[in-house]
Amino acid sequence: MASRIEFVEFIADQLREAGEITYRKMFGEYGIYCNGKIFGVICEDQLFLKITEAGRKLRPELAQAPPYKGAKNYLLVEDVEDAEALTRLVKATWRELPEPKPKKPKKSKKQ
Repeated sequence: MASRIEFVEFIADQLREAGEITYRKMFGEYGIYCNGKIFGVICEDQLFLKITEAGRKLRPELAQAPPYKGAKNYLLVEDVEDAEALTRLVKATWRELPEPKPKKPKKSKKQ
């Protein structure tokens, strides 16, 4: 079962205070970004955040699980109703993640 766009939009709205939240469809599910940096994925209407030390300290009770078969573990955030707590967790996670690598310019095709 793929994630519903309504759930993805709900999560983005819950996180509006964290920064510029965007999402991109990936393999039938969604990657979710804050200020251009991917911090998690939404799979089967569940929010998974990349595991960081800050995230584990802030929410040690969160289970770790792979968002899809063959993936590494992420933090599974089941309670997405508390926007303030969710925002704190995402901000803490985001701060520890590396900046995205700059994209290489595409080579032009020679005629």
